[in-house]
Amino acid sequence: MSSQGDPIRVLVVDDQELFRRGMTMLLGVEAGIEVVGEAGDGVDGTNLAAATAPDVVLLDVRMPKRTGIEACLAIKEVVPAAKIIMLTVSDEEADLYEAVKSGASGYLLKDSSIEEVAQAIRVVADGQSLISPSMAVKLIDEFKQMSRPERSHVPGLRLTERELEVLRLVARGMNNREIAKELFISENTVKNHVRNILEKLQLHSRMEAVMYAVKEKLLDLP
Repeated sequence: MSSQGDPIRVLVVDDQELFRRGMTMLLGVEAGIEVVGEAGDGVDGTNLAAATAPDVVLLDVRMPKRTGIEACLAIKEVVPAAKIIMLTVSDEEADLYEAVKSGASGYLLKDSSIEEVAQAIRVVADGQSLISPSMAVKLIDEFKQMSRPERSHVPGLRLTERELEVLRLVARGMNNREIAKELFISENTVKNHVRNILEKLQLHSRMEAVMYAVKEKLLDLP
């Protein structure tokens, strides 16, 4: 994670050279963001991640040699601290759930504006997830169709009222700062609540927490 004032180090992995080069050039002029490398497939991407230790990796879902999902797992193994944003052509991609399970912090549509991409990089570098409640619903549909549950319910595993409140706001796509403002508590307290929620529910990311909230009907979603 970049310390205050250091640029966010970004690695771009995509097999479409034009898209990759364009993304690298455009991000290169964004304040506080530094592109430390680019790769055209999952294998090179993983090796480059190991060599450059980026803060954030932009990773195409569909690539030769190693899929984005496989590369996501491999990169998380060599650089556990790296945050990964999957790049996808459509939000209907069936493997987005796999991406979440593999440790991705979010997804971005390939037709997003450069402002949206830069904002997404800043958001995940800050430890937030990039997911909308509507996307969570899509992910949950896949979650339900899985043949066996990922983890069995542990009886007596209860969240406090405050933790439930925080979880609901996380699931609405709010970041720590917004949650702190909403609940009149400090950002640090929010971070502690989120950490406790993940520990109690045996989840690995805010993204999985969103999915849990939808699955357990903790949200009033259409």
